[in-house]
Amino acid sequence: MGANIEDKVAYIIAVISEFSKAHSLTTQQAYRYLARYKGLEFVNRFYNVEHTFSFEDVVEDLTSYCHRNGGAIV
Repeated sequence: MGANIEDKVAYIIAVISEFSKAHSLTTQQAYRYLARYKGLEFVNRFYNVEHTFSFEDVVEDLTSYCHRNGGAIV
């Protein structure tokens, strides 16, 4: 069964916010970084699994994923 689009959007917004806090970025910087290095695609594609993890784990996953796609944040 597919995820409710509103739940998914709210979750992605929360992930962007948590990512920005974890890496001392503004939410706009975090959004641009995640968009550029395919982090948003990752969260959207694997929402069904990722939303079951803590935000700390998701931020760690995103940090690694974006780094593998050329991002400088480690």
